[in-house]
Amino acid sequence: MTDEYSTAGDLRQPIVAVMGSGMEEHGELAGPLGEWIGANGCHLLTGGGAGVMASVSRAFHSVEGRAGRSIGILPGSPGAGGDGSPGGYPNHWVEIPIRTHLPLSGERGRDPMSRNHLNVLSADVIVALPGGAGTRSEVELALEYGRPLICWLGEEGDIAGLPDGTAPLAGSFEELADYLTRELRERSFS
Repeated sequence: MTDEYSTAGDLRQPIVAVMGSGMEEHGELAGPLGEWIGANGCHLLTGGGAGVMASVSRAFHSVEGRAGRSIGILPGSPGAGGDGSPGGYPNHWVEIPIRTHLPLSGERGRDPMSRNHLNVLSADVIVALPGGAGTRSEVELALEYGRPLICWLGEEGDIAGLPDGTAPLAGSFEELADYLTRELRERSFS
């Protein structure tokens, strides 16, 4: 295990958020990314559901001896009894579920009643994988809030409705890992 960004004396470990499709897993992208995050002493933050969120969390969880935890920011319903999260939340690999009262996503992902604001603002670095309107809204929020962001879409992936050139794009896993390493070092996690 590399565990490059944390030591026994550190008070805080970096948080890497991964955004992407809630339906498709994109395992060829999410798997290596989840393993990298786990092997490098970071926490993983997702929306806690299916698709990319489950795929990256599963890969992260498979890293033996990792220092970080899998965090899921869950949707909810204002005033709902119980935990208020829809079925399928949190996925099996979420170790720290953060339940919210925020139900909106998708096309309404920039609305104040969306948990996407928490996802973006809680992360030290954000990686966007292929996805739809919800992923697009998270990318737009990251840009609006000035958060470190990179998209990793593979050869044929896209983020529906996001114009080309809107956000930085990694062309390979090596380029993605270099970006993450650089951003985390700049934030004094080394």
